[in-house]
Amino acid sequence: MSRDSNYDHHISIFSPQGRLYQMEYAFKAAGTALTGVAVCGADSVCVVTQKKVRDRLMDPSTVSHLYALTPKVGVCVTGGRDADSKAFVQRARYESAKWTFDNGYSCPVSVLSQRMADLAQINT
Repeated sequence: MSRDSNYDHHISIFSPQGRLYQMEYAFKAAGTALTGVAVCGADSVCVVTQKKVRDRLMDPSTVSHLYALTPKVGVCVTGGRDADSKAFVQRARYESAKWTFDNGYSCPVSVLSQRMADLAQINT
């Protein structure tokens, strides 16, 4: 085991060599992300993303980066692994449904995006 392994758990702890491993991991993950483009119209939105099958054992018809959270809200997740993306989408669906149950109306997109950003920050 590397003696630097204890320095990669927090974003603000430097290793003895002066490295921030969490930042290096983030830059590496951002470099492998897929490209996505979104265009917003007066009453519609068009989202296009790359479809990259990372493993030849995966069925290409099951790979998607566009998911519906509610009947009117969708999300495009292009970073990270497919399993992480699906867990993120499931959590967003849960947060949206919980808001709707607690407040009696659909969750605003700004509230949902802020909540998901807060949860993503906790895990990094």
